[in-house]
Amino acid sequence: VVLDVNGEYVNIHKSKDGRPSTSKLTVLAPRNGINFALAKLGLRTMSGVLSNALDLPATSSKVFSSIWRDLESKGDLTLPNLIQTVQSWSCHESVREALVSRLQVLAESGLFYDETNPLTEEKILHAIEGGGILVVNLKNQSHIVRRILVEIFLGELTKILSSNWLRAAFLFAEEAHLYLRETYWDDIITRMRHIGLFTTFITNQPDTVQETIYRQADNVFIFNFTNEHDIETIGKVAKSDSETIRSLIRGTPARRCLLLGNVVHDLPLMVDVEQLDVRTMGETRLFFS
Repeated sequence: VVLDVNGEYVNIHKSKDGRPSTSKLTVLAPRNGINFALAKLGLRTMSGVLSNALDLPATSSKVFSSIWRDLESKGDLTLPNLIQTVQSWSCHESVREALVSRLQVLAESGLFYDETNPLTEEKILHAIEGGGILVVNLKNQSHIVRRILVEIFLGELTKILSSNWLRAAFLFAEEAHLYLRETYWDDIITRMRHIGLFTTFITNQPDTVQETIYRQADNVFIFNFTNEHDIETIGKVAKSDSETIRSLIRGTPARRCLLLGNVVHDLPLMVDVEQLDVRTMGETRLFFS
């Protein structure tokens, strides 16, 4: 599963000359395959969305849970019904305003436009089982929509893996600092690996990754870095001698990578990376070539 901030992975199933490959690739985006239903997501996931992505206060969260269970018992759980019920529910005005404002954000996000045909755990499972790639295209989405999407997908992957429907899943989180709340970093690295979710963080701003994440990471793959501050950041957290790391990564050419961690038994190793015959969308566009 790839959390794709800039739409760089949407064509990796095609060769450079446009020929399709045999790769099993599914690309989803809001209003283009990504569409959820409250009843399918469940109270736990939606409470997480409201609390973690939309900063709903704890008092309002308790009222939300009560309203949810009431509608669920009636089999009438949809986003429009939820908003309507909150507006007439007996509670403090500040609680009502907090809930309505956040539910309106969900309604305007484009993620719940048709609750009769939602994206489910089964559909996600079908996309990735047997070696499939699921790209969640976050390009051109607001910061809030990105956070909502990530919260939902992490919740859905947790359900799938906790139910043993899938042995393991690999999550590639590109520029995670743009959408992942800080308290989630440790959670993904530690707790989620126990249920079979293994994460690779991808960034060209190493100082945005918390130092504790570097220290818990099994492996670090370092490509071209020229900024002294970036080099210093990586050098400080590397298990190997920091001066050696700095000298190795300074001025590394394209498609050359420094490996650190378990994969090389903590002995720094420089390798050349073979160029793939795939259509990547993340290359820098040059005026003077």
